[in-house]
Amino acid sequence: MQLTAQLLAELLDGHGASLKLYARQWCRSPDDVVQQALIELAGCRERPANPVAWLFAAVRRRAISGARSDKRRRHREEAAATEWFKRLRDQDEAAQRAADTLAELPLADREVVIARFWGGLTFEEIATLTGMSTSSAQRRFEQIMSHLRERNELPCPKTSQ
Repeated sequence: MQLTAQLLAELLDGHGASLKLYARQWCRSPDDVVQQALIELAGCRERPANPVAWLFAAVRRRAISGARSDKRRRHREEAAATEWFKRLRDQDEAAQRAADTLAELPLADREVVIARFWGGLTFEEIATLTGMSTSSAQRRFEQIMSHLRERNELPCPKTSQ
């Protein structure tokens, strides 16, 4: 017996919250995991004997797999960032201080600095990327730069946009 859209809607309405809670044990994107499991269920040729149990099993598989992928991705990104900072440190003492200070910044602040300097993004593009307003992106960038200059005892140059 094929699955109907109505059955899928009933499963989501009746068990969506508990499936998300279940997925949250392993991953940071439980909504995506539940959605993927429902799509997978919709694609089944035959209806499972117990669709709720099937969904929980599919959510578990996908959440664990997603968590592993996230862990591998974070490890690769950290390794790349570490290598980048090491190369900067090798250049000279000022670069080393700047790299150390940048490495100490919270991820959200590093993202803004890297997107602006190394990505060449405008404040509007950074705002879109990070989900903040353009003025917030510019303000955050200026605050970060001020912090970096103070931390590294650098003069405050005039900036233009």
